[in-house]
Amino acid sequence: MTDRHLIVGAGPVGRHVAVLLAERGSDVTVVTRTGRDTGVAGVAHAALDASDADALSRAADGADVLYNCANPGDYTQWERAWPPLAASFLTAAERSGAVYAITGNLYPYGLVDGPMTEDLPDAATDHKGVLRTRMWADARRAFEESRLRGAVEVRASDYMGPGVGGNGHVSRVLPAALAGKRVTMMGRTDLPHSFTDVGDVARTLVAAAEDPGAHGRTWHVPSNAPRTQAQALDDVLAAAGHPPVLPRSLRGPALAAVAAVSPFMREVRQLVYQWERPYVLDDSAARDRWDLEPTPWDEVCRRTAGL
Repeated sequence: MTDRHLIVGAGPVGRHVAVLLAERGSDVTVVTRTGRDTGVAGVAHAALDASDADALSRAADGADVLYNCANPGDYTQWERAWPPLAASFLTAAERSGAVYAITGNLYPYGLVDGPMTEDLPDAATDHKGVLRTRMWADARRAFEESRLRGAVEVRASDYMGPGVGGNGHVSRVLPAALAGKRVTMMGRTDLPHSFTDVGDVARTLVAAAEDPGAHGRTWHVPSNAPRTQAQALDDVLAAAGHPPVLPRSLRGPALAAVAAVSPFMREVRQLVYQWERPYVLDDSAARDRWDLEPTPWDEVCRRTAGL
């Protein structure tokens, strides 16, 4: 009998999950508000509002895994968009019996000293970190209370790879850099920082979802050795055959001035701590459990450059 998977979200992670599952012959449906076609062969598409628990429950009926690859489009509206969406996912997973697999991030840890491991407390104080902390805590509690057959969250650092666009700190400035223009990057550009390929997020998410022994906890996505922001950008430019650029740093009073007039930058400013000290992911647990290695860095850079 063919395994069945429901993916909510057609962004870069959702699309990579769909490709992985479809290529092995699984029954895959991707749902979005518009039902847009991902272009992945063998994948069905459906239009629904994932915050409608009844609609999502019907779509998830009979699914083995329900993947949360959603990303509310307006970064300034997470407090409004995420709570009903997260509640709907929990309801649909509970009603359908599907394993609930969440695409997470590192926001819950907040300010850290040293490499991030999965046993760090979720101690964020900014509102986005607190929100993501609550989402995972609710899912883990439902699993521990046996209301969910399975629940797992994989956490990645800043995305690289195809389709990331404005959601990635490197890819956001890449078009201007490719045109030879000087670019501005958040915080310091000379500190080690982990970057994660979206394809590796998908591979880890599928592995964790299908491993019952992995449920009830978070896992870090295997990622390459940290680079500085400036190094990562130069490596992508080099992959595309372009010369390096010298990025400016947006921080301190300059960042405060921009945030005063930009709602988006006010949100980003709360997370600038990620760029003011080394921000390094320890991914040894996932590497050891599933024998996963990150996509080679040269290939990550080519993929990010669209090659």
